[in-house]
Amino acid sequence: MKDSRRNKVIYIIYIACLLIFFYLPIVVMMVFSFNSSKSLTSMTGFSLRWYSRLISDGSIMRAVYVSLTIAILATVISVVLGTITAIGLSRSRKVMKDVVLNINNLPIMNPDIVTAISLMILFSSAMIAKGYMTMLAAHIAFCTPYVITSVYPKVRQLDPSLADAAMDLGATPFEALTKVIIPMLRDGIYAGILLAFTMSFDDFVISYFVTGNGVENISITVYNMTKRTNPTINALSTIVILVIAILLITSKLIPAMVKNTMKKVLAVLLVLVVGFTTFAGAKSSGRVLRVFNSGEYMDPELIENFEKEYNCKIIYETFDSNESMYTKLMSGSEYDIIIPSDYMIERLIKEKQLQPVNWDNITNKNLIDPANMGYPFDPDNTYSVPYFVGTVGILYDKNTVDEEDLKDGWELLRNPKYAGDIYMYDSERDSFMIALKALGYSMNTTDREEIKEAYDWLIDQRETMDVVYAGDDVMDNMIAGNKSIAVVYSGDGAYIMAENEDLGYFEPEEGTNEWCDAMVLTKYCQDTELAEQFMNYMLEPEVVYQNSIFIGYTTPVSEVRDELKDTEFEGINAYIPEFGAENNEVFQYQDTELRQFYSDLWTKVKAY
Repeated sequence: MKDSRRNKVIYIIYIACLLIFFYLPIVVMMVFSFNSSKSLTSMTGFSLRWYSRLISDGSIMRAVYVSLTIAILATVISVVLGTITAIGLSRSRKVMKDVVLNINNLPIMNPDIVTAISLMILFSSAMIAKGYMTMLAAHIAFCTPYVITSVYPKVRQLDPSLADAAMDLGATPFEALTKVIIPMLRDGIYAGILLAFTMSFDDFVISYFVTGNGVENISITVYNMTKRTNPTINALSTIVILVIAILLITSKLIPAMVKNTMKKVLAVLLVLVVGFTTFAGAKSSGRVLRVFNSGEYMDPELIENFEKEYNCKIIYETFDSNESMYTKLMSGSEYDIIIPSDYMIERLIKEKQLQPVNWDNITNKNLIDPANMGYPFDPDNTYSVPYFVGTVGILYDKNTVDEEDLKDGWELLRNPKYAGDIYMYDSERDSFMIALKALGYSMNTTDREEIKEAYDWLIDQRETMDVVYAGDDVMDNMIAGNKSIAVVYSGDGAYIMAENEDLGYFEPEEGTNEWCDAMVLTKYCQDTELAEQFMNYMLEPEVVYQNSIFIGYTTPVSEVRDELKDTEFEGINAYIPEFGAENNEVFQYQDTELRQFYSDLWTKVKAY
């Protein structure tokens, strides 16, 4: 008896631990959706500010609309196709059945990234403009195999003579299908519906590669929002979870409400299709400008203001890295303005993907600090208009790190005193830059022996310092004080220092990466006049002021930079990095062979 009770207690504890493991992260996320500050780790007070921002953010609401309509349409179409296919397979020859089932398993077993690239190449080679319809087609393509897999086992359980019996009793073939066969496949069809809807609503990888024309679903929008600390993600996720929970509870407690489900689904679908038609058919009566920028790297309000002022429509899309931007550009996606980094601009210039800027139309050019013009990647600024500038430096806790140790420069990152207390930025080029500068070499070296020495430096650091390679999550971690030292971009450093006054920032005397992100015109740009008006608009002092506060990065417009230095970023030296310092360099273009060499060594560093 005692053993039985003890087993029950153990079982209850096990279930409790399992539930905590599954649901505690969700609960924490929901709690922080009501946080009054931007921090994702420190609760400072109760507020509904992120829900208010969510509702007022048009881009998020459009993403919700796209996700819902795509998921519903893809689910309905894939369920119809999958069910018909499953029924047809039951009456096919064994050879045909085996072939179709094996083909059906390929998309299920195929990695999402392979499917995504394949579909992207297909749409590009067929000259199909990527947007809502390509995303819908892609979702139908990967949802249908799952529906077939759900429905086919139920079909096999049916008596093959049921349809014949129904028709012998006077039913038409269609009535036999809809009133006899399909009702008996109900469980399999419902399972297919749930699976297809969930996979479509949740998909990111495939959607990211097949979309265009400014169409983004929730997954893409949330992914772009994670480039900066954005608690609006918590508010959006909380609402999604609550809606799902309410639907589940309602379906269990009030069965009467779920009768005639198909009729209600069809009615909702009709409304959504009409809404989609309106959405897809709505086009600006003015001109259209296609802008491609890094995620969370422009205040959306500025885009709306430009559209009103110039009576045009901006199709604004975002990318997560220079490399993914390049991939989409080379796959056939066409944009008017893109905003890449220095080394990528040099690559695009070499590959003749850009067209010159007419500086006569950039009337605000005199506002740009001369120190932020004439970088090696575009010495005469023939192709590029500076957008944001900065450096890479070391952020440190002034209460923990000895000021004397700062004299070690980049070697501070190998000081045993701070082992286990360092964030390295998860960037191949910046990590090798640190090692090369610490060794006294150029960060643009092509000497394989010097690069191998830098590799050994990074490996030694991994062995002795127990460093953590972090991405944009380093911002919230440093605000929370989780570690004492971090390698950051100066703009991120300024943002972090504004939230945590115990932090300092410095750039080692050995030199660092001085970077510049700039606006450039692609060779596909047709309306260069509007594009250059946009570039000029982004240099207007009031626009620059608003954008720089929103992003937190350093503007090349000197008068605004000086004003912000004395107001919003007073006492924060990371906002005004040392431009043009003697040992600073700008990343240069690497040929394919050199990029591969670096990449192979970086893989070993991360895998160590």
